[in-house]
Amino acid sequence: MSRHVLGIRYLETTEIDTLLALAAEFKLRVIEGREVPQITNKVVGMLFFENSTRTRVSFEMAANYLGLKSANFAAGASSMSKGETLKDTILTLRYERLDALVIRHRMSGAPHLAARFFGGPVLNAGDGMHEHPTQALGDALTILERKGQIEGLRVAIIGDVEHSRVARSNAWLLSKLGAEVRFVGPRTLIPTEPGQLPGIVYHDLPSGIDGADVIICLRLQKERMSEGMLSSIGEYASMYQINQASLAWANDDCLVMHPGPINRGIEVDDFTADGVNSAITAQIENGVFVRMASLYWGFGGGLEEVIEPRNQVTARKAA
Repeated sequence: MSRHVLGIRYLETTEIDTLLALAAEFKLRVIEGREVPQITNKVVGMLFFENSTRTRVSFEMAANYLGLKSANFAAGASSMSKGETLKDTILTLRYERLDALVIRHRMSGAPHLAARFFGGPVLNAGDGMHEHPTQALGDALTILERKGQIEGLRVAIIGDVEHSRVARSNAWLLSKLGAEVRFVGPRTLIPTEPGQLPGIVYHDLPSGIDGADVIICLRLQKERMSEGMLSSIGEYASMYQINQASLAWANDDCLVMHPGPINRGIEVDDFTADGVNSAITAQIENGVFVRMASLYWGFGGGLEEVIEPRNQVTARKAA
């Protein structure tokens, strides 16, 4: 039985729990040098139509740990540059006998189209302004490790919410697991219909991060912005940058996170990005393990094959 990971919005809470528990177990095994369950004789196609460092490398590392083979796909060197449609590309890869697809695409919904025609598990590595589910899973695992729980936490997602698939996936995941989600940013960078997302909107930083347990900074996606969405980068930084001064409004032990790449000096300063409150490098590391869990689960694997019954715990306590 194969499963897709297309978006957090479509996953049940129990499925999120399972993925996080699997990721925690895989991390423990890798760190301790213990055996990791292997998926043999399977090939995963890595279809990255947008540039990526963290997501692509971590999916490749995840596949390697699980014994999967990877087939890398370069859109610019493919028949898509000759006019082939995404549907026909997906069908070609299906009948070339690939077993799973990891896809990142600038168009929202591209992984859903791939799932319709491929026939095996499809994992969304980021689609347009829709979702980035494995990033949210990695962020959740990081929060669990540092805070011990998600339920009841106040999480502020700050910046370019309008263009951020990370913001959407995190909002769905964190709210499903019982956190209070806040969106903080200028009106031009908050979705025009924020009521469709599970969170409360704040337009000033002090109110938005007052008493926050976790702050997730977002990259300003200037490549997606239309003219006039920001008056200036400097003004944005002066109003919404997370730094030593602005952190005083949050809880003393507030985690600072960022999905990367970081625009240092804009979304966050060096002191905060590299300081004791930062969990940014932990997010990167945990990306490998949640992508291991997603691939393993996508191929039909479950907790019962990985964790002995006496050691099984819910994802909210697994870390």
